[in-house]
Amino acid sequence: MWWIIAFPFALLFLLIILISLGVFGPMPSFAELENPKSKLATEIISADGVLLGTFHIENRSHASYEELSQHLIDALIATEDARFHGHSGIDFRSLMRVMVKTVGGGDKRSGGGSTITQQLALNLYSERETNIVKRSIQKLKEWITAIKLERNYTKEEIIAMYFNTVPFGSNAFGIRSAAQTFFGKTPAELNVQESALLVGLVNGPTWYSPVRNPERALDRRNRVISQMHKYGYITQQQKDSISAIPIDMSKYAMQDHNSGLAPHFREMIKRTMYAKKPDKSKYNSAYDYSIDSAQWARDPLYGWRAKNPKADGTTYNLDRDGLRIYTTINAKMQQYAEKAVAEHLSKDVQPAFNKAVKNNRRPPYSNKATEQEVKRSIDRAIKQSDRYRMMKEEGISEREIMESFDKPVDMTVFNWNKSGSIDTTMTPRDSILYYKAQLRASFMAMNPQTGEVLAYVGSPNFRYMKLDHVRQVKRQIGSTVKPFLYTIAMQEGYNPCYTLPNIPYSVPLPNGEVWEPKNSGKPEDIGRIVTLKWALAMSNNWISAWIVSQFGAQALADMSHRVGIKSYIDPVPASSLGSADVSLFEMVSAYATYANKGIHTEPFYVTRIEDNMGNVLATFTQERREAISEQTAYLMINLMQGVVNHGTAGRLRRLYVPEGPVAGKTGTSNDQVDGWFMGTMPKITAGAWVGAEERIIHFEYLSQGGGAATALPIWGLFMQKVLKDGKLGVSSEDRFSIPPGMENFNLNCDDSDLFENNDEDLFR
Repeated sequence: MWWIIAFPFALLFLLIILISLGVFGPMPSFAELENPKSKLATEIISADGVLLGTFHIENRSHASYEELSQHLIDALIATEDARFHGHSGIDFRSLMRVMVKTVGGGDKRSGGGSTITQQLALNLYSERETNIVKRSIQKLKEWITAIKLERNYTKEEIIAMYFNTVPFGSNAFGIRSAAQTFFGKTPAELNVQESALLVGLVNGPTWYSPVRNPERALDRRNRVISQMHKYGYITQQQKDSISAIPIDMSKYAMQDHNSGLAPHFREMIKRTMYAKKPDKSKYNSAYDYSIDSAQWARDPLYGWRAKNPKADGTTYNLDRDGLRIYTTINAKMQQYAEKAVAEHLSKDVQPAFNKAVKNNRRPPYSNKATEQEVKRSIDRAIKQSDRYRMMKEEGISEREIMESFDKPVDMTVFNWNKSGSIDTTMTPRDSILYYKAQLRASFMAMNPQTGEVLAYVGSPNFRYMKLDHVRQVKRQIGSTVKPFLYTIAMQEGYNPCYTLPNIPYSVPLPNGEVWEPKNSGKPEDIGRIVTLKWALAMSNNWISAWIVSQFGAQALADMSHRVGIKSYIDPVPASSLGSADVSLFEMVSAYATYANKGIHTEPFYVTRIEDNMGNVLATFTQERREAISEQTAYLMINLMQGVVNHGTAGRLRRLYVPEGPVAGKTGTSNDQVDGWFMGTMPKITAGAWVGAEERIIHFEYLSQGGGAATALPIWGLFMQKVLKDGKLGVSSEDRFSIPPGMENFNLNCDDSDLFENNDEDLFR
C-alpha cells in the first residue's frame, strides 16, 4: 500500500529530475534567466518627455518596478496571486484548491493555481502546448523555471518582468505600451480603475477588450476592484464609488507605425540611422555622391547602425532592441504644426483646388498637361502600386492586371474627416486620380541658435501619404531663393535703401543669347526709382536679374551653399528666380543662418541614444560655422522684414501675427506648381511648402496657387498657436539683436509711397 501511495510522488520527483536535465527539451540557463529575450520596441521621445512613437515588431517597451503605479501592483497581486510574497514560485495551497474545487467540483470561477512567477515563466520561455501529455510536462517545466526565477530575482523584479512581457491587446505588449495605448499615460500615472482594467485584460485581451466588448470589460474591471477590496487594498467606500465610474476611452489610440506624433520625423530618423556608406557606383550624380560622402564622414547619426556595432559584432535592430532615442522635437509645437497643416489644407486650399480643377479637360491635371503626359503619369502610378506588383508576382498577365484597375472594389481612402478616412467603392484607376488630386504640404521649424528641430510634418497624413516632403522630396524653390541673391549685394557693400530704376534687365548668356525674365507687378511701377528693400518685398524679377548680372550666377550658387543649401545649384541666371530643386529641410536650415547672426547651425534632431538598460550609447551636438558676417545677416533680416510688413507676405501681419519681428519670403515656382513661405522670428525659424504629387497638377492662377495663398497661412497658423501658448520660449517681445556699430544705421528707406495699395497676391 505504501509503495502504491509513494509511487506517484516518486514518479513526479523523477520527472522533475529528468526535465531539469533537459531530457524533455532544453531548459533556460542561468544566463538566459538573467537576459530574457523580449522583442522590445525602440522609443522615440520628444525633448519635453513625450513618447512620439515606437519602432517595433511587438509594441513592447520596458518599465522598471519604480515606474509602476502601486495600484497596478495591488490589482495584479489581488487578482492573480494573493500570496505572492509568501511563496517561492509555487503556491501549493492554490494547487490544492484547483484540485478540489476546479477539477473535483467543476467550479471554474474558483481561479487557477498558477502564480505570477509561473505565468512569467510561461510568457518568457514556453510554447503553449495543447496535447495533455506535453502540457503536463510543460507545467512541470514552468514550476522549475519559476523556482529558478524566484532564486535569482527579487519579488519586485518579477512583478516588473511580468508586466513587461504580457500582451494587453490593441497591439500593446507590456504595461508601458498598454498605458499609453488605452489611457495616454505612463504606468506610474494610472489610477485604481485604469490599473484594474489593464490587469483584467491580461486573462483575455480580446474577450475583455474595452474597445470591442465594453460591457464585458467593465464587469471584469469591477471584479478586479472587488478582489482589491477583498485583500484590503481599497476600502468598501472606494470599491463602491470606483466601480460606478464608467470606462473612459477618450485617450485610446492604438499605437502603430502610422499613429502618434511626428510619424514622418520618426521614419526619417530610422532612414538616417539605417543608411549605408555611399557607393559611388549607385549614384547618377557625382555631386550627390560627394554630398552624401561628406555627410557620412561628418554626421555620426547618418549610418549609425553600421558605424556602431554591438559588443558581439552584430548591428542594432531598432524594431527589437528597445533603444531610447531622445529627440529635439517639442511635442506641443509638433501638435501645433500638424494642426496648422490640417486646418489650412482641409478648410481652404484643398476645397479651392477641387473647385478650380473640376472643369479641366482631364482633372486634376492642368490644362497645360498633354494627353501623353497624363497617360504616362497614370501608367507610372499603376506600375508602382502594390496591387500591380502583387498581381505581377502571381503571374497574372499584363492585360488582366490592367483590366482589374477598371473594376470597382471596396476600399478605404484618405479623407479630411475626423477619422482621416472613408470607406467607399471605386476602381483602382479612379483611386489613383483621387490621390493625385490630394494636395501635399510639409512644414519644419527649428531653433536658429541651437539647430534643434522643433517640429516636422512630412505630409498631411502619414498613413496614406508616406513620402516625406521635408527631406526626401526636392522641389523648385521659386522666389525664396532671392534672399540668397540679395545677400551677395549686402556683402559687397550695398544696403537695403540702395536705389535703381525698375526696368527690364538682361543677362548675356555664353551662347550669345540674352536672358531677360518676365515680371509681374503694377504697370505704374515700371520705370520708377525703387530701393532694394522694395524690390525684395515685391519679389521683383527685374531687380533680381540686375543683381545676378552684377555678381554672376556662380556667386549665387556659392552663397546658397554657404548659408546651408546642399543641393546642386546650376550656375545659370535663371537660378536667381528659383529654378533649383531644394528640400524644405535645407531651406529652413539656410534661413536660420540669418536669425543666428550669420552663423550656420546644421539642423540636428537626436540628442542621445540609450540602450534598454539606460546606458548611453551616443550623444549628439550641433555643427556650427560662420557663413556670412553678422552685419550682412542683419541687413538681410531688415530686407525680409519689409516682405512681411509691406510686401508679398503682408497677409501674415493682417491675419496671423500682427505683432513682433518677423522676417520672411514667399515663393512660387513656374505655373504655381510649388508654393513656399520661409519665415523667421528671433528664436524660431520655420518653412512651409504646398504642392501636388505631380508637377503637372497645379492651380492655374497665381492668386490661388502662389506661396502667399498656399504656404504662408500654414506658417501663420502655427506661429499664432505658438505665440498664444506663451510657454514655448517664443514671444512677440523677442527682438533681433543689432550688431555693434550699426545702432544708428539708417534702414528706414524713403519708399513708403511705393508700398501703398499693394496686393501681395499679384507677386511671387
